[in-house]
Amino acid sequence: MKCTILHDLPGRLRVHLCCGRMTLRQADVLEYYLRAVDGVKSVKVYDRTRDAIVVYSAERERIIRALAKFAFDKAEKMDLVPEHTSRELNREFEDKLSGTVMRRCISKLFLPVPLTSAIAAVRSVKYIKAGLSALWHRELSVAVLDGTAVTVSMLRGDFATAGSVMFMLRLGEILEEWTHKKSVADLASAMSLNVDKVWLQKEDTEVLTDIREICPGDRIVVRTGGMIPLDGKVLEGEAMVNQASLTGESMPAAKRPGSPVYAGTVVEEGRCVIVVEKASGSGRYDRVVRMIEESEKLKSTAEDKAARMADKLVPYTFGGTALTYLVTRNVTKMLAVLMVDFSCALKLAIPIAVLSAMRESSGHNISVKGGRFLEAVADADTIVFDKTGTLTNATPTVAQVVPFGGRDEAEMLRLAACLEEHYPHSMANAVVAAAKQRGLTHEEYHSQVQYVVAHGISSMVEDKKVIIGSAHFVFEDEGCRIPEGEQEKFDELPAAYSHLYLCIDGELAAVICIYDPLRREARDAVRELHNCGFTNVVMMTGDNRRTAEAIAQEVGVDAVYAEVLPEDKAAFIRSEKEKGHTVIMVGDGVNDSPALSEADAGIAISTGAAIAREIADITIASEDLFELVTLRKLSSALMNRIHGSYRFIVGFNLSLIALGVGGVLLPTTSALLHNGSTLGISLKNMTNLLSEGETAQSK
Repeated sequence: MKCTILHDLPGRLRVHLCCGRMTLRQADVLEYYLRAVDGVKSVKVYDRTRDAIVVYSAERERIIRALAKFAFDKAEKMDLVPEHTSRELNREFEDKLSGTVMRRCISKLFLPVPLTSAIAAVRSVKYIKAGLSALWHRELSVAVLDGTAVTVSMLRGDFATAGSVMFMLRLGEILEEWTHKKSVADLASAMSLNVDKVWLQKEDTEVLTDIREICPGDRIVVRTGGMIPLDGKVLEGEAMVNQASLTGESMPAAKRPGSPVYAGTVVEEGRCVIVVEKASGSGRYDRVVRMIEESEKLKSTAEDKAARMADKLVPYTFGGTALTYLVTRNVTKMLAVLMVDFSCALKLAIPIAVLSAMRESSGHNISVKGGRFLEAVADADTIVFDKTGTLTNATPTVAQVVPFGGRDEAEMLRLAACLEEHYPHSMANAVVAAAKQRGLTHEEYHSQVQYVVAHGISSMVEDKKVIIGSAHFVFEDEGCRIPEGEQEKFDELPAAYSHLYLCIDGELAAVICIYDPLRREARDAVRELHNCGFTNVVMMTGDNRRTAEAIAQEVGVDAVYAEVLPEDKAAFIRSEKEKGHTVIMVGDGVNDSPALSEADAGIAISTGAAIAREIADITIASEDLFELVTLRKLSSALMNRIHGSYRFIVGFNLSLIALGVGGVLLPTTSALLHNGSTLGISLKNMTNLLSEGETAQSK
């Protein structure tokens, strides 16, 4: 497409597209097309002016070529734009806000007083009706204050003051709704599905299939730790399904043949075959939005406190109004008190601060499911890490396969991969990847696969029981033995690696050595977490003690617990909470789910198991552990902003009341300053908490 370069600076281009009117959809298509170009850091597209600003680190010529090749129809077919973006939502509220301000300006500048008075009278019905409705339900709320202030002004014939009050209230309503819906939309997008492949059942085998190829009537298989990608009904099998993403209910629901299941829910335990009823993209986003809006998790403790305080202060405002009139017998001074209340600012500014913080966190690749979890992160003194895939790389590799009992190394890796590919875990992925690299294709020649959480996998191959998993699982739980004469070989297994044990018919067949290197930023990130106020950084893992202690020493944690089970992690967190500590858990696997649920705030790495992301309160999409430092700084800044907002609201409004009672301020001025301060603190609370410099220091 033909473009004109408007500004050209090193690493930054502003271009104008030579096309007709640009729709909101076309603006999204252009934005996501440019984002997909290698070396592009950020893109902003302005549909009204048909301009695009591209910030890049690649060669300038690459960006120019990408723009030259761009065409709306071709880019649309690339399917780069997500199901929902915030552009349409932003435009809706931009129009509402500008329209409200414009109508107010026209009314003040050009319309005669009788007409503006009539308009004010009509608009006052809404607020008076809301106040009367609250009184009818025996609620002495902010709506009563607003309705009373508008009514008194109207009865006194002060239509200008009534109009100003209603204008400020309307602006507050628009901004609150805008911020709330934007935060909910961002959060829902972050919770949207990210499932590309599913296990399709064909006769007696299972085939890994692209989700876009699945049609209604197809049968898919989902096991422990897997996300149900499509709506349907259970055909066979039983499973406990976590439906918190749709219902907000934390307890898993039992699903049996005939039970309905929904996209985005996760199998906590069991296996089921599902008959698909709806193809991909059948409205899960809208269901998630409804769940978030209705969920109590969205409200933080600070929001609850603000709402309760706001309602409690309403009677005092009425009392102060009555007392002022009894003492002064001055209606003007009485109105000066009535025009000023703490409730409006408290109920508007505090929730906006929390929702804006949640929105800002999404810009740092952090998805927060509720404001209360940001508070927990700010207050936490203990953070517990899982090792594999969290402190270590999310992509471990197979370093060595040691066969036992005279078996073939390649065949053992082939068999291990055949079993492990059914479960989403970083070590399982390493085995599958190693088999693929060696060209070891494998058919599904085993029977039903059973997964034992945090232990391993069991199946039947050629009428022989085959298991793969931890030493505790294969030797203690299953009683497997080492082949005669190979104990010394077993004892010489390298301690630097994590080990997966493959056994056939009760005998050790192979040990798969996994190289699980420490994340390059782990040590520095742990040091920064200490600097941010965490007094106890703990690592817990099911891996062997020697490997765990070596990693712990290198990363610099305060304590390490090795060879632990999922229930041990949860028990440790429970005991720390009983001691009065606020605890955060960071994990990525199925075995971390109990601990993530038990913690004050559970944080999942997005590359981990679906059940971990579902149960977790916060998900870090980035693979950089410094995002935890950013999360801590953002949470602390939020609490500082909330406390500062409390102090400002109380102090400023008390000053207005005092000046009004003293006769210094007229009611109209009090109303203007009060509503102006409410709008001002709300706008301030919509701004980012962290500067670019503070974010960079976390990296």
